[in-house]
Amino acid sequence: MIIYSSTKKEFIADVLYGYIDTKILNSYVRETGHSTSNQEQESWRNSMQYMKDVISDSEIPEDIGIAIEYKIPQTSKRIDFILTGLDEEKKKTAIVIELKQWSKGIHVTEKDGILKTDFYGEVNHPSYQAWSYVTLLEDYNSSVEDDNISLKPCAYLHNYEPDNIITNDFYKEYTQKAPVFLKHNLFDLQKFIKKFVKYGDNKDTLFILEKGKIRPSKSLSDSLGSMLEGNKEFVLIDDQKIVYETALDLEKKSSENNKNVLIVEGGPGTGKSVIAINLLAELNKRRKVTFYVTKNSAPREVYQIMLSGKFTKTRISNLFSSSGSFYDIKPNTFDSLIIDEAHRLNAKSGLFSHLGENQVKELINSAKFTVFFLDEDQKITLKDIGSKEEIINWANKLGAKIHNLTLASQFRCNGSDGYLTWLDNILQIRDTANDTLNGINYDFRVYDNPSDIHKVIIKHNKINNKSRIVSGYCWKWVSKKNPELKDIIIGDYSATWNLSLHGQAWIIHPDSVSEVGCIHTCQGLELDYVGVIIGPDLIVRNGKIITDATKRAPSDLSLKGIKSMLKENPDEAKKIADRIIKNTYRTLMTRGMKGCYIYCTDPETQEYFKNKLAINNNKNNTYKNISDGSMINIDN
Repeated sequence: MIIYSSTKKEFIADVLYGYIDTKILNSYVRETGHSTSNQEQESWRNSMQYMKDVISDSEIPEDIGIAIEYKIPQTSKRIDFILTGLDEEKKKTAIVIELKQWSKGIHVTEKDGILKTDFYGEVNHPSYQAWSYVTLLEDYNSSVEDDNISLKPCAYLHNYEPDNIITNDFYKEYTQKAPVFLKHNLFDLQKFIKKFVKYGDNKDTLFILEKGKIRPSKSLSDSLGSMLEGNKEFVLIDDQKIVYETALDLEKKSSENNKNVLIVEGGPGTGKSVIAINLLAELNKRRKVTFYVTKNSAPREVYQIMLSGKFTKTRISNLFSSSGSFYDIKPNTFDSLIIDEAHRLNAKSGLFSHLGENQVKELINSAKFTVFFLDEDQKITLKDIGSKEEIINWANKLGAKIHNLTLASQFRCNGSDGYLTWLDNILQIRDTANDTLNGINYDFRVYDNPSDIHKVIIKHNKINNKSRIVSGYCWKWVSKKNPELKDIIIGDYSATWNLSLHGQAWIIHPDSVSEVGCIHTCQGLELDYVGVIIGPDLIVRNGKIITDATKRAPSDLSLKGIKSMLKENPDEAKKIADRIIKNTYRTLMTRGMKGCYIYCTDPETQEYFKNKLAINNNKNNTYKNISDGSMINIDN
């Protein structure tokens, strides 16, 4: 959808006579049904004056096409300015320009393609933004592929004085893909435009772009397929293959008049994400408009990196979407949506939880076929609404047929459900018959200090970078403001949270094993060995597990709103908080496929877990072998 379109001659006249912001606004209201902020209208007035000066160069043809506020179909993203024409060989060309009015208050970060501003917080670098919009058009607008339209991205910060921030070498990968022009670079931007546009097209290329159908490009499909091919991390076996083939069959049969919903239930390590990534690749190979969706960003970032082998953004990043991106999408826009970690879905979307009605409803509404991968025992915040009941409710309301499959545990805990049921028993989540680990090939240990756990985790990690230490979110994130400080201090042990330097890809970053992860950066992801620090939010008194939401750090939003609930209905609030805290530790303690090592900050809790492990050792009459070679008797 293009809000404003014209030729160079018409655009310059609209700016000179002061009509440009009014014309853009009127068209915006007509197309969207609502107005926009005074700030955005002011930006139109200011930035278009600068763009008028840029294209006033006599060598830029009078009949080039101009588009302002082009909304990329099926997204909420809008391109500020597009200029179209023909290059020297008469090939259709579109120059995509990201405009910013920034003049100061910008800072370099350690995150890929991210700047920090004094006014908006963390934002995408303008060059990254322009490049990402172009990759979206190249990969999903059929006209770009069919009509061989050449897309050239750049950014123009017309108020920004040159410094070593916007053009810092850290962002070189993106400034090379999309050059950035600053306050005194008007003539350089004109040269950039004239290099790629020699002749006008009287808006023909704009018309072609506007009419383009949404479908994955062949190059995108081939690229994703080659990334998956031969990758042992994503090989399907046993019932995973059955779920995969069932999903493909249902997608083939689905249409606007025959919507289908597949619910796939499975515990930790059953391969839900492996199936999801394989479906993403295959459906895109079949040129189906398909996206991998999660509420939590950690799985999205990790799987992008695992597929591409790069810690920087690649074109396949556009295949991964937040669950909060579908509240204003028209019905049946997509062929299929693959929702991983569906138990984490929320009702409302947006930073302030003020957008949309219900994410489950919006996802089913947006696609002809949706598959939800679900484990209700991994709900870990008050906002998590994803449940089988919720999915069935909305599927029925939206006229979709419901299908249900279950995955058996295969990989987590060395292929046995025994550890999971034992864990449920000792965490007092549910009573099970498993009161020991007898006969279960899983390395579970209780250590007397976190330093020893971390040493063992570091030793295991040297093998294949698949071991990490995690913790309950019971310590303030002080290193966020001062990297020199330590967040978690227990006796002589000190460490920092992972969230600053390595971001959501912490669990696979090769330099991150020294940091401590939390539930938000490891849920939905697998390790070989996991070390878990159990904080004061879960303690044991006289054999009974007691949870305390007040012991969580203020920066953890998992239990945001619990204080109000305690006032209104204290019994129900305590019950909900208890379930969330127990689920959190259950999830942390099931990240390791081969072993889990724990330390409890509370002495009585520490003894409780030792005694539970001692029951197993008494029955087997064995000792535990610590990784440094020493032996400990769990009974003592």
